[in-house]
Amino acid sequence: MPSLTNSLPPVPHTEVARWELASPRDVRGLRASLHEAITGRPFPPDATLEEIPEQMVLVASELATNAIKHGLPPSLVRLLRAGGFLILDVADHDLSTPPEYAVGREPGEGGLGLHLARKLAFDIGWYLNDEEKTKHVWAQFGV
Repeated sequence: MPSLTNSLPPVPHTEVARWELASPRDVRGLRASLHEAITGRPFPPDATLEEIPEQMVLVASELATNAIKHGLPPSLVRLLRAGGFLILDVADHDLSTPPEYAVGREPGEGGLGLHLARKLAFDIGWYLNDEEKTKHVWAQFGV
């Protein structure tokens, strides 16, 4: 399995919205709020993964859960716009551990968030921000 590319998200970009998460309970609110920030509509109860907003919500949930579980709090999720793309940027405060693809886990055992992001997103990467003391994983989606 290739490693996750160490790179900044596309620039220039502007921040559309941000969420600070302290625990796994906060991820549910992130999903609803993110969908509304992307579409202007509430998250539909019958959502499918065929639409970009729903794919972004799924990826954001996975990356945010990874940040909460494996990083140091608080976790920060930002929605960015760069031209015809939307970017999810998920940060935590653990600079010592780079993100890694899970290898050798059975479905249902967790650890598939980065695999899912790689499959659904146009591009993904990660970077450190030494000034803010944060590690970021980002995923880019066409709109």
